Amino acid sequence: MSNPQPPRHPAWAPGAYDMYAQPQVRAVSAAYRRWARLLRWLAIVIAALVVVAFVMSLVLLAQADADPAKAAHGYGAIFLWFGIAAAIPVLLAVAVPGVVMTRRVRKEQRQAGITPP
Repeated sequence: MSNPQPPRHPAWAPGAYDMYAQPQVRAVSAAYRRWARLLRWLAIVIAALVVVAFVMSLVLLAQADADPAKAAHGYGAIFLWFGIAAAIPVLLAVAVPGVVMTRRVRKEQRQAGITPP
């Protein structure tokens, strides 16, 4: 009796490629659209606050330079710079997902035939 050797490569199993199909894109929900809008507006508000803080720091530096009695205003400018430095990562953490989510919402609206506002 001969002893049959097992095949070197496993046989193709039917349906094996089905489990690697592209995932289906889910529809964007109303809550997703609200979060996208909220993150976008938060980014706008944080950016506006950063701009206001920068302008205020320049004003405080000008006041500190102009009058020796107001020299302590320079410390206020430094405090604002630290606030700006701390706000930049927060701004990025809010703005990047907000932009990605907004683009996804607009893409889905375009595919559905709805013109985005």
